[in-house]
Parts: sequence; structure tokens; C-alpha cells
Amino acid sequence: MRRYRNAKIIATLGPASSSEEAISNLFEAGVDVFRLNFSHGDKAGHQERYDIIRGLEKRFDRPVGILLDLQGPKLRVGKFEDESVELETGQGFRLDLDEELGNVTRAPLLHPEIFKALQPGMNLLLDDGKIRLKVIECSPQHAETEVVVGGTLSNHKGVNVPDVVLEVSSLTEKDHEDLRFGLQLGVDWVALSFVQRPEDVAEARKIIAGRAFIMSKMEKPQAMECLQEIVDLSDGVMVARGDLGVECPPEEVPGLQKRMVRACRESGKPVVVATQMLDSMVSMPTPTRAEASDVATAIFDGVDAVMLSAETAVGSYAPETVAMMNRIIQSAEQDDHYRRVMDLDQREPEATAADAITAAARQVAQTISAACVVTFSTTGSTTLRLARERPAGSILGLTPREDTARRLTLVWGVHSVRTDDCQTFRDMVVDAARVAKAEEFAEVGDALVITAGVPFGTPGATNILRIAWVE
Repeated sequence: MRRYRNAKIIATLGPASSSEEAISNLFEAGVDVFRLNFSHGDKAGHQERYDIIRGLEKRFDRPVGILLDLQGPKLRVGKFEDESVELETGQGFRLDLDEELGNVTRAPLLHPEIFKALQPGMNLLLDDGKIRLKVIECSPQHAETEVVVGGTLSNHKGVNVPDVVLEVSSLTEKDHEDLRFGLQLGVDWVALSFVQRPEDVAEARKIIAGRAFIMSKMEKPQAMECLQEIVDLSDGVMVARGDLGVECPPEEVPGLQKRMVRACRESGKPVVVATQMLDSMVSMPTPTRAEASDVATAIFDGVDAVMLSAETAVGSYAPETVAMMNRIIQSAEQDDHYRRVMDLDQREPEATAADAITAAARQVAQTISAACVVTFSTTGSTTLRLARERPAGSILGLTPREDTARRLTLVWGVHSVRTDDCQTFRDMVVDAARVAKAEEFAEVGDALVITAGVPFGTPGATNILRIAWVE
């Protein structure tokens, strides 16, 4: 099941894609990693989908990645006497900690951390930014606001506070419970929602303790102030344009996306672009030309993966959407401009043996037109460093660990395969040639560039570059 592209596809599972047949169709259409969105559904449903995915692995003999996406802290208004109210632009509106049902003049907002952070002049965004309030006066228990943009406000609509970092952990009690469940299942990646600061990632890393890779979702504009620190502490980053687009002006989102992609590329961390990529295909069989361009632009920027949300979770054309995204990626990567961008956008290798070897492997592979670069890696770190180089050919990532093989399914250009650990140089060359032929990356007479570490099986010990020919 070889993919003829480098960028990967993540698809969200939901009501439209929960059966074994539906999930299998998505995988065959091009999905590399499946997202379990814990903002919706229950544990029994997620368990069922998890088991189906692991069954796919056995049937297709391919590692498949699973991303657990935690809900994170959801800030919401309370309930209203008549279930909704109509707010007029210019009117006053009070938010407070009183649990009494709301009306047209006030609403319960049972989040003391919000009032603690508010100051006059700040904005509050309600219902995904459809309603905008300006704080006139506030205390630790309430806020008097003016309605800047009015509209209908109903029970439990979300609240965004774009102007300040809130003193709230990115992991709620629900997240802790979901995280324990997901780690027991054996998910490969954990996505942290509403990361505001490096401490949020550090807290999650302490809990996860290496049992999964961590992906920080960048949804808060304030997180951009410590972008590099968050990237450094994360295993990957998701440019989550949904909530990010609510909390900052739409015209700023493309620039923020470019900054995040650049920071991840420079650090060698996988980066995913998500939200509304082919949104019209939720209900239509084809995307708009603007959506196709949006996906292609992310590919030209060198992202590791692009993600589908509602398109595959609730959409009427889920397999067709994946197939369309697959074609857009292939078309972009086959364009002459793509290779020029990748070559011009090379990062300076860090002053380590592993970086020196992987940078050299890229150059050697290009010079001799190698069929692919083969990496032997226990933890995947060497394979990740090579992916940072964006070589012209594919990366065949061999590892003795099943969890590593699954985690690498999200990484640019990597076709991961679980193999036995090597004991000798001959084992290394024989295994590389055997797998390259079996996985249809090379034929007899083709050159391979191989990287590994001695002693074999030692994590982070990449110190060998070998050229071999397939016999």
C-alpha cells in the first residue's frame, strides 16, 4: 500500500465514517493517520473505531497512525430562560458567576478564570465570533459589556477571550480521563487543544511519559508569543485555523500559518495544517478552486500533513474528499516549482553527527539518483532528521518498534516498516534491499543510500552512511 506522494493525509472519523467498510474505504483512498475527536462521541465508539483501524493494519500489512484529539478547556455561557436571546448592537450586557438563568440583559458565565483576567477595553467573542462584546467595567465576579456585534445567543455557546492568556490548564478533568483511556488503547499521537504556553505542553509530557507523541494545536494568538518554546517541547504542531480564525482577524491567519510552518520546518518537527481545507465537500462532490489552492499552498510550503475534519466525519462524500486531497497533493508535488522550493528552502544542519549524516544522505541520494534513502532507527529520531532535509526521493523508515513505525506515518516522505533489529553491516544492507524491493521502492540494480547507527539498536547513535545496490 505505497503512497506516491510525500505529504500525508489525516482524516477525522465520525458518524459518516465509523463502520469497518467506511474506514477501509478512507484508508484505500489515501488516509495515513486517523483522528479520533474526543470532543464528540463516547469511549465505546472510539474503542470500536480504534479496533477497526488496528484490524486494517493486519489486513493491509501497513502501520496506520491514530491521533487522539483532546477537547481541551471549553469556555461557554450558561443557559437562558427562553433558551436564547437576541442581542442588539450598542446595548449593555452583563456576564457574571450567578447560576440564575440568563435573559436579554445578562448571562451566567461560570468561569472565574475569565473574570480574573479581564480588563476594560478587552473583547469577548461568543458563538465562534459571531457576537462580539467589549468590556466596559469588570471585577473578579462580573463584567459589564457593550454589544459591538449583535445576534442570537443561545444556551451553552462558546466564549473566546482573544486578548489575554487565561490561568487555566489546557488539560481539563475530562481530558485527563480521555488521555488515560487513549493511552491504554495505544494511540500514537495526542493532540493538545488550546495550548497557550510551554507549560501546557510540559504538563502533558509528564503525564504521557513517552507513551505517545505530542502534537500542540495552535489555536490561541497568545501562543505565538512563545511559538519556538512550544515547538521545542512538542513532537509536532497543528495549525488549527478554526479557533485561531475566531480569535484573530481572518487576514492574519495566512501569515501566522506561514510562521508556524517555518518554525517547525527549521526545528525538524512535523507540522499539520487543518480546518476547512475542502469544506465545501461536506455536501458537494467537488471542492472550490480556492480550496484546492489552499491545500496546494500548504504542500508548497512543505508541511508534513493536511487534515480533514467535518469533510470525513460527517460529510456525504468522505472517500471522494480523501481521493481529491490525494490528487491535489500529487499534482502539487509533481510541479517543477515544488522541487525548486524544497531545494531553496534547505535548513542548515545542526552541529551533530546525526544531522551531518542525514544532510549528507540527502546530497548523496540526489547525486547518484538513488531509488530512496533507507533509515534504520529505533525511536524514529534519525528518520525525522532526514525528513527535515526534504530529500528528492522517498524515505524508507525501518524500525524494530511497532509504536515508532506507527508514529512515523504522519511524517513527510516516510514509508515506515517494522523489521527485525540488525546485528551486522551485511544484515543492514540485505534488509534495506529486501524491503525496498518488497515495498516497490527499488528494483535490481537501483542504488540505495542507507543511514544507521553503531552499535546497532542504540537510540540516537546515527553515525553511518552507506551506499548499496539492489541485487
